[in-house]
Parts: sequence; C-alpha cells; structure tokens
Amino acid sequence: MRTKCIFTLLVAVMLSACSTDNKLNVEVYETSANGNQLKKVTEFAVGEKTYNIKLLPDEKFQTITGFGGSFTESSAYLLNKLGEDNRNKILEAYFGESGAKYSLTRTHMNSCDFSLSQYSYAAVEGDIDLKNFSIDDDRDDIIPMIKDAMAISKDGFKIISSPWTAPPWMKDNKEWVGGKLLPEYYDTWALFFSKYIDAYKAEGIDIWGLTVENEPLGNGNNWESMHYSPEEMTLFVQNHLGPKLEADGKVDVKILGYDQNREHLKEWVDEMYKNEATSKYFAGTAIHWYASTFEVFPDELQYAHKKDPSKYLIQSEACVDSEVPKWQDDKWYWSKEGTDWGYDWAPEKDKHLHPKYTPVNRYARDIIGCLNNWVDGWVDWNMVLDTQGGPNWFKNWCVAPVIVDPEKDEVYFTPIYYTLSHFSKFIRPGATRIGFENANEALMVTAAENPDGTIAVVVFNQGSDPQDFTLSLGGKAIDININAQAIQTIILPTKNN
Repeated sequence: MRTKCIFTLLVAVMLSACSTDNKLNVEVYETSANGNQLKKVTEFAVGEKTYNIKLLPDEKFQTITGFGGSFTESSAYLLNKLGEDNRNKILEAYFGESGAKYSLTRTHMNSCDFSLSQYSYAAVEGDIDLKNFSIDDDRDDIIPMIKDAMAISKDGFKIISSPWTAPPWMKDNKEWVGGKLLPEYYDTWALFFSKYIDAYKAEGIDIWGLTVENEPLGNGNNWESMHYSPEEMTLFVQNHLGPKLEADGKVDVKILGYDQNREHLKEWVDEMYKNEATSKYFAGTAIHWYASTFEVFPDELQYAHKKDPSKYLIQSEACVDSEVPKWQDDKWYWSKEGTDWGYDWAPEKDKHLHPKYTPVNRYARDIIGCLNNWVDGWVDWNMVLDTQGGPNWFKNWCVAPVIVDPEKDEVYFTPIYYTLSHFSKFIRPGATRIGFENANEALMVTAAENPDGTIAVVVFNQGSDPQDFTLSLGGKAIDININAQAIQTIILPTKNN
C-alpha cells in the first residue's frame, strides 16, 4: 500500500512538472475602454473554448526602425508654458524608461501649420549661397525640447526632418502655399538641407533622415506646401540633393521620398525605384494615413516593399485631424465619434473612405496593419497640443496623445498615448517582425522579436465582447483573456525560446 501511494505521488509531481514546463512565461500589459492604462495583468478569466495564436519565430520579415512622434513648434512652445514638473513629466512619459521610450521622431524644417507663425531659415531673398542661413527660429522651443528629450532617453532616438516649403522667393508663385521650386534654385535648395544638418549638428543634434517634401501633392492650398510630381522629386534627388549631401560627407543621412498618403504609393515608387540611377540616393519612402480613417492600403504597401525590399518604408505622420481634443474624456477616444477632414470635404467618390471612427481603433488598427505589411517605422504627429487642438497659425485643429491646459498647468494623457506606448515601449529598434497564425478573426495581431531575444506580441480586440485565446510558442502555451475594446502587449522572456 505504501509503495502504491509513493508511486501515485511521484506521478502527480511529474505531471505537475510537465504542466509547468509546458506553460509559457509571459508578462501582459493592457489598455482598455474599462479603464486599464498599460496595466500589468496577471489573472485571466478564460472560458472553456479558446482560439490559438501560434508564434512562428523562424518566419522573419522587416527590421523595425522605431516608433514615436514629432517635435513641432506648437508642442515645444506648450511645454515651455507649463510648470517644470509637468514639462518633465511629459518628456519622461515619451522618452524615459518608465514611459513610451520613443525611438523614431520627426520635426519640421522652416515653419508648418503647427508653428506659431510662418518663417524660413533662408529668409533673405536672392541669397543663393545661403550666407544668411539661420535656425534661430528654432532656438526658443524646438531645440530645447529635443535636447531635453535626448538627455532623458537612455537608448537615444532617430530624427527625420521634413520641409513643408522652400522660402517663397525660391518658388514660381512666390507664396508660402502651393507652387513649385524654380529650377534655378535646385542647387540652393539642396544646399539648404546640408546647412540645416550642419546647424543642428552644431547644437549637438544629429539628423538621421530627411524627407524631400511634406505632402508634395499639396494639402488643398491651406498652409505651407510645395508641389512635386514623382518625376520632379526623383530628378531633384538624383541630380541635386543626393550629390550635394554626398559631396558634403553626409552619405549616412537617409533620404526618404514621397511623404504623403498611401493610395498614390505605387506611382511614386515606380518612379523613385525605376532603375539604379533613380534609386541610388533614396533610402526609402515615407507615407501618411490621411487617405482613409480605416483602410491600411495593404496592396500598396506590399507593392512598395516588393519594388525594392532593401528600402525603408516609414509612416511619417498621423493624427486625429479636423477635431478639437476632448478634455479628460477617455470614453470619447473609445467611441465611434471621430471624424477626419474627408468626412465633410472628401469628393463623393471617396466618402466611403471617411466614415466616423473610434480614435483608439484607428491607431491600433493602422499600426498593426502597417507592421504586417512591411512598414518598419511609425511616427505620430504632434506630441502635445492644447485644449483647442493648437496652437496652429492656420487654425487647423487636431488631437495629440497628450493634451495640456497651459493656463491651469494641467496635463491629460489620452488613451491614444497608451495605445502608442504598447508598440514603442515594447518593440525596440532592430527588432524583427516574426510570423504567426491567428485563428481568432475578432483579434488583430502582430509580433516581433527584439534584439535581446524577447518577443513582443500585440493583440487588439476592437469588439464589444471579451475574447479568450491560447498563445503558443513551440511546445509551450498559455491561456489569456483580453477585455472588450482593449489592446494588450504580451512579452515573452528569452527563457521561453
């Protein structure tokens, strides 16, 4: 009898050990409509039936460049209007180890709509050698914000710089808005980029990349803009900008072409990557999301990658546009009340691309959809705006992840901030997107293996019901439950592999 009891005990211990050995070790963080904000979740109410999400780390796709937001004059100005504690709180939230750990950012060269006024670093008309070039307009706000972010960021971050327009005197219409760069100023405009890189370098700020022009197809003739066709931009880069940066020893600065909405991506990459001569100086393509509030345009993204798999494909701007921010109202960001410019103004043939949408859904859906279609970097627009959605000299009000009331020195971290953090904090530069099989159509999924060997899995449930799933890797698995209207990041330590 004693022998039988000992045998039974041994079997129970062995089964328990097997069960433990086959269980994935994970950390789960959730943001949800019910109030979770990057909350670490340790207990799951899982039902009897779960769908499997199987990780396939041997299937490898693009290398991740990074995630982040933009240093605009508006955001930097607002930070300087806040008290020191709240200013530091926001910078820590974006760049600190306890925060979103932004790794890829953007800023504007000369002014844009999210500036306090219109200005150019080359303001003196006819100064073709740019002897009067000056970045003094950036010294009060943008440069201090970037430097303070650099001081906080442990791993550092990349900066992409974009011009909205050349100074009016270089353009055929002599205006801030619209028009084209006159051919006689192509070399001067190329010199402008080189001087900008040098000027920021002198401030201790390295520029990682450039886009040739923000929205070269225009923005409806509203704020700073300058137009290029695909052929014109390619020729400018091939014969002027690329050779100038090369001659000045700036071959490591990445030149990104296009920089507008994805629906026209095919015609641009066809021209940019037409042959070795046209593609030589292009490191990749930049894109925006404003063509639709829910369509990712996967065919266009796949086409751009296949056109030249060696090139970057970076989402360089996105925001909830044409909306005044909702203050301290998390529920709005999880409800289908957001509208974009196209809801009122899109041509009738495009109205279906611009319905009402849920702001959190738009961010989560788009980032996951982009990652699953070869996009390697994703950059939000303004990091900070006020309760009006500005300041903005054109009154083009938009929403940012962090909203502030400078008069009261108050800060509101919207659900969009936490949504972005699910990617930027946990999927690090140099990570490799990996394959997966997802049996639950109610969930959107993406996954990446970080340079340190950890795996980050992002799961998004945009539905009104909680969902159960089993996450598996090799012979190990774990059952997880995700709330309704929720996004989770699941971290698998290296010891699972």
